[in-house]
Amino acid sequence: MDMLGGISAAQFLNQYWQKKPLVIRQAFPDFQCPVSADELAGLACEEGVESRLVIENDDGKPWQLHNGPFSPDRFSSLPQHDWTLLVQGLDHWVPDIADLLEHFRFVPNWRLDDIMASYAPKGGSVGPHFDQYDVFLLQAQGHRRWTFGGHCDHTSPRVDGTPLRILSSWTGEETVTLAPGDMLYLPPGIGHYGVAEDDCITLSVGFRAPTVDDILTGFTDFLCAQSDAADHLTDPDLEVQHNPGTIAPEVIDRVADVIHHKLNDRRQLSLWFGQYTTAPKSMEIVVPPDEPITPEVLCEQVQDGARLRWNEGSRFAYHDLGEEIALFVDGEQYLLKGDARPLAPLLCAGARIDTSRLATLVEDPAIGGLLSHLCNQGSVYFE
Repeated sequence: MDMLGGISAAQFLNQYWQKKPLVIRQAFPDFQCPVSADELAGLACEEGVESRLVIENDDGKPWQLHNGPFSPDRFSSLPQHDWTLLVQGLDHWVPDIADLLEHFRFVPNWRLDDIMASYAPKGGSVGPHFDQYDVFLLQAQGHRRWTFGGHCDHTSPRVDGTPLRILSSWTGEETVTLAPGDMLYLPPGIGHYGVAEDDCITLSVGFRAPTVDDILTGFTDFLCAQSDAADHLTDPDLEVQHNPGTIAPEVIDRVADVIHHKLNDRRQLSLWFGQYTTAPKSMEIVVPPDEPITPEVLCEQVQDGARLRWNEGSRFAYHDLGEEIALFVDGEQYLLKGDARPLAPLLCAGARIDTSRLATLVEDPAIGGLLSHLCNQGSVYFE
């Protein structure tokens, strides 16, 4: 893949993914940033947009963090240099930014987090740090000097007096300067420090995985919401005990059986995981359209060549359960059987849905009904 510096996606995943950094010169040749610094500042003033300011020296305090939304005059009071504006989930609000994600579909949809924009004047930075997720750092405007290398963890020394996790005694192993179109991939746990050499914008394409805590608490909460969760532990074979205070081994065996039975239910695990990983980060953007659409009208538009695309904040995935396929959209599940099964991989392949293939499927009233439902809840829309 040209975006990966001439190596294939399979080679990248085998040799670099979660293993070591990769500098890719001109991953996106002649790249033009779809947003300006002023537009990022405007977004940072909006309710529902997650934004932050990081100031390296804020009245003598190191690396101070300020959360948005901000008032417009906040930006006129900033120092000339050594600060950074971060806008999270930029792909949710800017379709041209969301389109960049199509280049990263060699990583499963469920691993994607979002695209964050980082604007900084000369000297701006968020300090030396490490992340617990994979990230591609695409230079979109200006130049940023990156120093990176060395594995870090929770024991790595940090700067005091700041809410940020800034590394205090870290030097890195390699330094590069990225120009527009250049990209740096960093696995989790790799220390890195990016400093703006001029007014610059960096786009961070982040990929996250759930923690063990997320998995355990999320799945058990899901199981507790099932109808049989109200069933009681039974003991029809109860016998008289020598001491009533004893908890017999048979009781522990019975409790263990209940837990093992629930945790080993792969169908329930699959349904929970699909819903969990497709839950949108922001419900502010997945909203119903002003005018609902009927299945008949949707069918006509698709067959006339109109193209459906995902809402920029929506998430799609599917899992093959054998006789049926579970389609997951924005934290909801839809079980597809028979002739409807091909709809799931078609909807999940990319943000722009193949109209020619969809045109034959929408003739099925059930599929037309499902697609109109997805339109009417705001998960897909006609371009």
